[in-house]
Amino acid sequence: MITLLELFEFSRQYCITICGFLIPINLLLTSLTLLLLVRQFPMANLRWSAGAAIAFALAMVLHVGTWLAVGVVMAPTYILLSLAATCLMINGYALAAPQKFRQFLGIA
Repeated sequence: MITLLELFEFSRQYCITICGFLIPINLLLTSLTLLLLVRQFPMANLRWSAGAAIAFALAMVLHVGTWLAVGVVMAPTYILLSLAATCLMINGYALAAPQKFRQFLGIA
């Protein structure tokens, strides 16, 4: 059985690979959510995009959390945490209040 300690170690050992995947996918899916919001695509498409973006942003928060758990506090740690939080906020707001978000963006 895989323990939490082994998962943390895996996350830290393959950090470059994990971040090399999570950073672009977070940016792409959040951009896709904004595009779907601006172009007023159906809510089902918006839910899929925002849901996937939220899942990957949470994965990034957990990955950064493994570094914070061992006491690694550096600029990249906070930058990645800020990126994940920004993606979570944008996608969460797009899901919770799409009309208000469109008004905020000045397109409604």
